[in-house]
Amino acid sequence: MEQEYATEINSKLEILENLDDEDSVDNNINEKWENIKIIIKETKQQLIEKDEGTETFKNKWYNEECKFAIEEMKKAREKWMTKGKREKEEQEYHHKRKEDHKIIRNKK
Repeated sequence: MEQEYATEINSKLEILENLDDEDSVDNNINEKWENIKIIIKETKQQLIEKDEGTETFKNKWYNEECKFAIEEMKKAREKWMTKGKREKEEQEYHHKRKEDHKIIRNKK
């Protein structure tokens, strides 16, 4: 996708460069910069829309099990914080956190 993005940007910038050569020198730097920004944004949007139907790897691993693990970590931490940070609660919290991180890491 990165290669496709770079190729698309380069081709559009070449077109812009050719147009600039044809125009008079009256084009100022701000107009050129605005045109470049527009090209970059449009190209990015086109490629995003093209891949919108496909799920990215980043999103595939995060599921209900991960959400549940995160909720459990939050509950364990909350319990530890409300109980006055006693040694027993601290150990339970760290143990639960370690287990839940392992679940999330394995999913990722």
